[in-house]
Amino acid sequence: MVKKKVLELANKIAAGITGGIVKVKPTDPEYRIMEPVMTDEMAEIALKLEIRKPKSLTEIAKLCGRPVREVEKMLFKMAVDGVIKVEESNGEDHYFLELFVPGVMEYMVANKENVKKYPVIGECFEEYTRKLGALMTGNIPIGLGVMRVIPIESAIEGETRRASYEETAHILNNHKVFSVADCACRTSMRIIGQGCGHTVEEMCIQVGPAAEYYIRTGRGRKITREEAITICKNAEKEGLVHSIPNLSGPGNALAICNCCGCGCFGLRNTTLYKNPDWSRSNYVAVVDKDKCVACGECVENCQASAATLGQNLCTKKPIEVPKEKDTPRDTKWGKDKWNFNYRNRKFVEDGGTSPCKSECPAHIAVQGYIKMASQGRYSEALELIKKENPFPAICGRICPRKCEDACTRAGVDEALAVDEIKKFIADQELKSEHRFVPEKCAQRPGKIAVIGAGPAGLSCAYFLAVEGYKVTVFEKQNKLGGMLTLGIPSFRLEKEVVNAEIDSLKELGVEFKAGVEVGKDVTLSKLREDGYKAFYVAIGAQAGRNLGLDGESAFGAITGVDFLRKVSLGEDLKMEGPAIVIGGGNVAIDVARTAERVGATQIDMYCLENRQEMPALPEEIEEALSEDIAINNSWGPTRILHEDGHVVGVEFKKCISVFDENKRFSPKFDENTTKIVKANNVLISVGQGMEWGGLLEDSKIELNPNKTIKADPITFQTGEPDVFAGGDALTGPKFAIDAIALGKQGSISIHRYVHGDNLTICREREYHALDKENLNMDGYDRLPRQRALHVDGSKSKETFKDLRVTFTQEQIKKETERCLGCGATVIDEYQCVGCGVCTTKCKFDAISLVRKYDSAGVDFKDMRPAVIKHVIKRQGKIAMKNVKKIFSK
Repeated sequence: MVKKKVLELANKIAAGITGGIVKVKPTDPEYRIMEPVMTDEMAEIALKLEIRKPKSLTEIAKLCGRPVREVEKMLFKMAVDGVIKVEESNGEDHYFLELFVPGVMEYMVANKENVKKYPVIGECFEEYTRKLGALMTGNIPIGLGVMRVIPIESAIEGETRRASYEETAHILNNHKVFSVADCACRTSMRIIGQGCGHTVEEMCIQVGPAAEYYIRTGRGRKITREEAITICKNAEKEGLVHSIPNLSGPGNALAICNCCGCGCFGLRNTTLYKNPDWSRSNYVAVVDKDKCVACGECVENCQASAATLGQNLCTKKPIEVPKEKDTPRDTKWGKDKWNFNYRNRKFVEDGGTSPCKSECPAHIAVQGYIKMASQGRYSEALELIKKENPFPAICGRICPRKCEDACTRAGVDEALAVDEIKKFIADQELKSEHRFVPEKCAQRPGKIAVIGAGPAGLSCAYFLAVEGYKVTVFEKQNKLGGMLTLGIPSFRLEKEVVNAEIDSLKELGVEFKAGVEVGKDVTLSKLREDGYKAFYVAIGAQAGRNLGLDGESAFGAITGVDFLRKVSLGEDLKMEGPAIVIGGGNVAIDVARTAERVGATQIDMYCLENRQEMPALPEEIEEALSEDIAINNSWGPTRILHEDGHVVGVEFKKCISVFDENKRFSPKFDENTTKIVKANNVLISVGQGMEWGGLLEDSKIELNPNKTIKADPITFQTGEPDVFAGGDALTGPKFAIDAIALGKQGSISIHRYVHGDNLTICREREYHALDKENLNMDGYDRLPRQRALHVDGSKSKETFKDLRVTFTQEQIKKETERCLGCGATVIDEYQCVGCGVCTTKCKFDAISLVRKYDSAGVDFKDMRPAVIKHVIKRQGKIAMKNVKKIFSK
């Protein structure tokens, strides 16, 4: 049954913005938000109030013809609920109505008890702002929206034309009372299942009378000015935008909101409706392409989706850019113009950007850290790397170098030695007295369990610890590092390096429990009872695979993975006589080189692939050959020969082809061409498998046919909502950098899951490289690629030490000069709201704010005539544009 007086009140408040032209119906959010907490009796009293015109309690009671005490009780109840506002003046309470937004709806959402009891309050706030945004698109003059972006002050320091209303300091310094409350917009988005992961708790600051109202009605916590400043600074670190309510006149705002483009309703007008005029400041961002290195920090933190990564090289054929862009300023604007997918941001221009960043599985800012290294800013370079990859010293030694494979420089002479540069940067930090430990967020409630101390698990633990979570890593083996420790020999990755990288996690507060097998020593159910809120399963692919050959169980036959683990765990494993390694991948080469170091007199590798098809990296093949390991291509094993239970050799047959016409694995053999090779040991290194033990017992988690774990491809959530997966356990055997990238994404999902946010919003990170065929590469110097000193194979095969050396500082200087600087940020000035977040993220002084507009907000009472005037002008512009189109045809 409709509450008629409540509906009448909804219409009265709504008329503050629409002038009463649009009538509120019972199905509208303006009515539905108040209906659960209001009676018609209360609404009848509220109808005696006016918008932003305070009335005393005595005056209201007289208008109602009711006792003061009775009226006061209902008025204060409505003030606590957020339907009306109360302010004290001259020792007496005064009550008045506010607009729905900013005003009533934020106040109502800030009442946590009511929102918990009536989720419709949060739902209606979101629905109303969506409706209002559509109605107002194009019809509001620049900077006169109900919310307005206010620039980060460091971005406009020194700007002589800036005004007091453009400064957060002006707002904070002009008041003595401050409060903080949860972000109302992101609270509402969380209620409707669209929380984006940005901080909700205690993010919006109220000052002066607004703060007094929030404190008195229990919707805000009283804070000091210093605490308010700290909240703003923390918001800036998170990449959030300062916004203010904009209908009190210039410099008179009573709140500072810290907004994101994916969850906040003011900025949603910018991103969903492509209407930044609603929120913008007087500034726009401008990029100095000579300084920009396309690190992507500004792009990833741009809440208005105005920054994208493009290219910075000359092209043969110019990249097409639309000459004119339709905007609501002079174009009829409907749903066909909106960006419904606004929360999944476009990071890269259609023409592409730096291939190194695009092709790196973790999308590390390669161009950025190379520039820093060229300037001797090694610690800053390391910090930039660690934003995506916590283990640069490890990756500098074992990375597959996809960035180098894609490097544009290869079109001039040779690819840049990216990995050697990264290794040098990381080694400087390993040698330093003080290791880099990132700043942590404030401690968050709830414990997280990571199962598996390999690269994926360690990466997830690192990023969760930085977010402020208490993380415990459970590792089945007595050594940490997973395959980094147990699957990669020390001559490629010394254990001191792995341990040093893990030490940074310990400094972040990550707890490690080695020698504990989850599923055997403790179960997921028991860990849940112990207070763990989410789990990251990254146990790796630890099992070796056999081929099903006769003789595989004979003494002397072992899988390569098991062999490497035994050696790494320090088992006294000695080999005598010749050894055969079956397989042609990187692990097979590690196995062969390790066998040589534990006593095998001769090592022969046999693989199906020819030399060009071998999956092992070229440099690893060269290292094996330099140590006198024989590589026999195009042979497949048929059986392992054994006598008295001991291996004596292997029979092989010639492989004609490995793949069919569709590039699928389908080997064909010459059955008439065979040979027998004598050996005392056979090491089978043809892949890795899963060993789940009892980890998944009594759970809803499913496995794929290859025993990898089934999980959502974007969120990595499994059949158990609180369990997420990553690394080789999810993908099958890949490289460490792939696992590290998945670890960070897993941490994002867990953070959102714990807070009840949506796991998919803003998760797309689509990168693509520029078209190298379209580049004009004439005129570049031919600078030789720097190389580390060659390691003598006759010496390296005698030791488990890594004899490879790092570049010298002089080599770093020369090599970093070879970078072509392929990418640069592109700013859409129309889309930019001038918040200044990008300037705080740029470490190269390549982006700045420039004053473009000269608009000030207006008082609520002056807004309507300003809007009417603007609407008339806009309609004229639309008509003129349409006429021009007709004549141009």
